[in-house]
Amino acid sequence: MDKQTRTELEAAAFRGLVAHLQKRTDVQNIDIMTLAGFCRNCLSKWYRAAAEEKGLEMTYDEAREIVYGMPYDVWKDNHQTESSDEQKRQFEDTKPLHAKISGHNK
Repeated sequence: MDKQTRTELEAAAFRGLVAHLQKRTDVQNIDIMTLAGFCRNCLSKWYRAAAEEKGLEMTYDEAREIVYGMPYDVWKDNHQTESSDEQKRQFEDTKPLHAKISGHNK
């Protein structure tokens, strides 16, 4: 497979993942983090980092709007629920497995 085709397939897979996460507003970031070690915010940070590697300026909020499909504050107001004590405990227990770029390993 040539590099261009691979890049196009990877981009399509990313768009599919983002579309799925935009559809699944019932799934909370803390649950994704606990199970998979990354969440919408991590994807936003990866997206922003990729833009900056290409010399493009992008804020974290701009990247989050791309991933969330709306401004983060709107998503939060409409879809985010308060985390339970159990969710918080699981989050802390799985921190060593979280994506390094996410900022949760500090």
